[in-house]
Amino acid sequence: MKALVTGANGFTGSHLCQYLLQRGDQVIAYVRQTSDLSRLKELDVEFAYGEITDQASLESAMQGVNTVFHTAAYVELGLVDAALMERVNVGGTKAVLSAAQAAGVSRMVYCSTIGVYGDTQGKLIDETFARQQAGFSSAYDRTKYLAQQAVDAAAQSGFHVVSVMPSGIFGPGDPHFGKVVQLFLKGGLKVWAGADRVTGIVHVDDLVDAMLLAVERSQPGEHYIISTGELTTQEMFQVFSNETGIAVPTEIPEPIVRVAGGILDPIGRLLGWQPPLSRERVHYLYDRCVRVSADKARKQLDWNPRSIQETLRDLVQQ
Repeated sequence: MKALVTGANGFTGSHLCQYLLQRGDQVIAYVRQTSDLSRLKELDVEFAYGEITDQASLESAMQGVNTVFHTAAYVELGLVDAALMERVNVGGTKAVLSAAQAAGVSRMVYCSTIGVYGDTQGKLIDETFARQQAGFSSAYDRTKYLAQQAVDAAAQSGFHVVSVMPSGIFGPGDPHFGKVVQLFLKGGLKVWAGADRVTGIVHVDDLVDAMLLAVERSQPGEHYIISTGELTTQEMFQVFSNETGIAVPTEIPEPIVRVAGGILDPIGRLLGWQPPLSRERVHYLYDRCVRVSADKARKQLDWNPRSIQETLRDLVQQ
């Protein structure tokens, strides 16, 4: 297989490139000229350069490609450049879809998010769930929802594209929660917020496995939730504590966190700084709860991920 991976230098994209090469596939890494390529430095990939919204560059890079994996995205909560996020997540996805169809690509896998389902208010849902939330919790949720609509429209028009909806992606090199884990391992994480927040978890390599299975076994237009299971933040830190002997961080009272988020948010906007707490992050900690079931992927794709405990153990043993 000759595959093109958008966002190849990112967390998920780089793991995907590695797995494709191990299978003997030819891999084209579509990246920007300014991209940090450190995650790809030891991988025998062919580079194609361009912006994710540049349909001409995308189409040129896709010549002779069988499968496109679209993992590129602007992922961030808190204070973000909403216009840039829309350009990357929505405009970029539309450009990738158009280029893939114009280049005669036979299959595409789109890396979406469980966020497209909106706040389920703690209800456990599957792929049949119809989004009920009015509005969006973040610019990220909104742009990924709009991008998903574009993907679904392409599938309805006859293009073979499949969507995977991962929950929280964990694993070596995680640029988000991985930093928190490293601070914890150094004994520097003494307090934390949102201990009761429920988080869906999937190992990045299990997500990659699901994407490869989706290429081989899925029908066009299918959606697959990809999540091993879920834990509260308190339970996650307890697993880390059991593995390392380091004490679980102390929970900061919710009222203090809410006040801090309300104070830091405008300061961050004024200074162009991403504070550790903002109104949006507080909303995700206490007010929004998305719970999902990945039974469809397990049954239809024969997806068999490692356990949650193994996933978290990998973070403290890397």
